Amino acid sequence: MKTAIVTDSTCYLTKEEISNNHIVVVPIPVVIDGKSYDEGVDITTEEFYQKLRTSGSFPSTTQPSLGKMIELYKHLRDEGYENVISIHLASTISGFVSSLDSIKDEIDGLNVYVYDSEITVRLMGSLVLEAAQMAREERTPEDILTQLNKLRATFGEYFIVDDLQNLVRGGRLSNASAFIGGLLKIKPILTFNDAHEIVAFEKVRSTKKAFTRVEELFAQNKEKIDYPIRAIIIHANDEPAALKWRERLQAKYPDLPIDISYFGPVIGTHLGEKALALAWLRDYTKD
Repeated sequence: MKTAIVTDSTCYLTKEEISNNHIVVVPIPVVIDGKSYDEGVDITTEEFYQKLRTSGSFPSTTQPSLGKMIELYKHLRDEGYENVISIHLASTISGFVSSLDSIKDEIDGLNVYVYDSEITVRLMGSLVLEAAQMAREERTPEDILTQLNKLRATFGEYFIVDDLQNLVRGGRLSNASAFIGGLLKIKPILTFNDAHEIVAFEKVRSTKKAFTRVEELFAQNKEKIDYPIRAIIIHANDEPAALKWRERLQAKYPDLPIDISYFGPVIGTHLGEKALALAWLRDYTKD
């Protein structure tokens, strides 16, 4: 039983991880000043943030064309795959999952399983790596999906943004009205709620207090967990700040694996430059 693993470019896996695990990555388009770029193909993360600073209009994102997705799935079928597990960014962020659901039964001779990661970035990338490992072991799609559900249930994340303007303009903040006032005077702490929507969680008066509060929230969550976890610090073009935060956290938790990742163009469109996040999940490398 041959199963292909497909995802989109917001997984932010390395080229080596993608190649070594035979993962198919579909680029998500980002539009800047009227020009469309395929994330990771036509524009790098560094180029995106440079353009973001000088952009004359608010950037936006679009979905890959369904025609290209049908072609991709048919190509995988013709290569001998019987199943495809297609893992994508949260349906509360993009309509891509819903669009794929509408075409998944159109490819004769191929079973397409569209999976809503309910999140994005490196957390979604972890789901993709887990699925790829199980696919190599020739596990059934049902087994893979069950395992993905278990891993997804261990996700947690808080992120800090300079302001909410990008999220508000893009319509990605579900409780925006409660946090609009005085945006320039606060550091919003965001998270995903139980409906997997991005929500503003708390208002904090300074960056230093925001980091301290996120660390407190992480500690509270960590106390309730009875399995090994790993953490991820994710940054929007601010690696020095991410490395500094990891050093601070590593001093508190010397045995905790802490990875560094990034917000690429598509997610950076909504969060803006200098956003930082602390995420965690079950340490799937210890299974």
